Amino acid sequence: MKDLRNHGESPHDPRHDYVAMTEDLLAFIDQHGLKEPTLIGHSMGAKTAMSAALRSPETVAKVVAVDNAPVDVTLSRTFASYVRGMKKIEEAKVTRQSEADAILRDYEESLPIRQFLLGNLYRSPEDGIQRFRVPLDILGRSLDHLGDFPYKNPGEARYTKPALFVRGTQSKYVPDDVLPIIGQFFPRFQLVDIDAGHWLISEQPEAFRQAVVSFLQDPETAQ
Repeated sequence: MKDLRNHGESPHDPRHDYVAMTEDLLAFIDQHGLKEPTLIGHSMGAKTAMSAALRSPETVAKVVAVDNAPVDVTLSRTFASYVRGMKKIEEAKVTRQSEADAILRDYEESLPIRQFLLGNLYRSPEDGIQRFRVPLDILGRSLDHLGDFPYKNPGEARYTKPALFVRGTQSKYVPDDVLPIIGQFFPRFQLVDIDAGHWLISEQPEAFRQAVVSFLQDPETAQ
């Protein structure tokens, strides 16, 4: 498997928007001969999965969108704060993850979220310094675009197969007033609320797992 561009060990590219990431995802599915996969994505990954399903509905069997919706929003300032914290870690040239965690604690108090962010660190074999795999400058410059959604009109794109939307009740990204637009783009959608913030997979992993398994096994979501 590969991560989205500019994440994990996937290639870095100055362009970082949902049209490009959707093209990457659909090309990956085609190149690997995947037959109607279920797409599960959180946050940026959720919008990429939704966009791929709307662009090529015949390619995708089901969608699980985690704490994001098919609308334009303003990103929380915490994302920019995370990038600043991660840059601070690189500037400090730390050699231990505990040192990185101590720096990031000034930017995020939740240990599970810090652990998630620090999962991008790797130790350079040349000098032992821990660096991030993700290109922080590119991601920092792209933040203004990552609240957007490439589809604006449900009359022009609709995904009529099963879709699950999982939202954190303490998060702002899927408020009740966007549920009608979700229903227009994804008329067979189900909604599950989990008592967590935006990083609900890290905060409530078992509740998330149960929600997804229940959705995938539900006879009502069969094609």
